[in-house]
Parts: sequence; structure tokens; C-alpha cells
Amino acid sequence: QVELVESGGGLVQAGDSLRLICAASGRTFTMYRMSWFRQAPGKEREFVAALRGNGDNIVYADSVKGRFTISIDNAKNTVYLQMNSLQPEDTAVYYCAAAPRFSSPPRYDYWGQGTQVTVSS
Repeated sequence: QVELVESGGGLVQAGDSLRLICAASGRTFTMYRMSWFRQAPGKEREFVAALRGNGDNIVYADSVKGRFTISIDNAKNTVYLQMNSLQPEDTAVYYCAAAPRFSSPPRYDYWGQGTQVTVSS
């Protein structure tokens, strides 16, 4: 069992940066693949970024490559999403999700409640 809590969202202007935080409970953090998803009003949820519990095998959606960076702090059981050069189209609720490390395709059994990111032009 994993409990995930996101934080760090807010209202910013285009070109600004935000750092999202996903805090995970328990001591099984490194056994999971951790991912960020986002969902804008009226749109389907989309994949943003993912990495393994040891910090490797990083994957980004094309829409955020070069702007967003996913990272992990195993000691703190925390996953981060550094978002730079934010644009209005990045506005969405951002969710943290966890899948068993070796599930293929990844089976995201655990989700946080989401944190709102709003980018004004």
C-alpha cells in the first residue's frame, strides 16, 4: 500500500517555474515506478513523466521534453517535477501515480489527489 500526496501547485505567469512535490508513505518507494500525469478541464488525462524508484529509466512526454525534469529523493520518499518555461497550455491538475516497478505495461494502482497548476499568459 502506498499513499501519495501532491503539493507545490499554484498560479504563475507564462515563462515562470514551479516545482511539484509527491510525498509517498511507507518504505517500499524504491520498488515502484513513479509518474506524473495531468488533466486539463474538458480533456483526457495525459502522461507527463516517469522514472524508476532508483532514479533511472526516465521518460517524458514530447510536450514537456526540455522544460520539465522528474527526479526522486529516496531518503525522503519524495518525487519531484521541476517545471520550467511554463505556458498556458500546461494549465491542469497534476497527479502523482505509482506502479509496481516491473509491471508491464505499468499498472498504476496508487494515485494522489492532485495539485492545481494555472499558468496565465
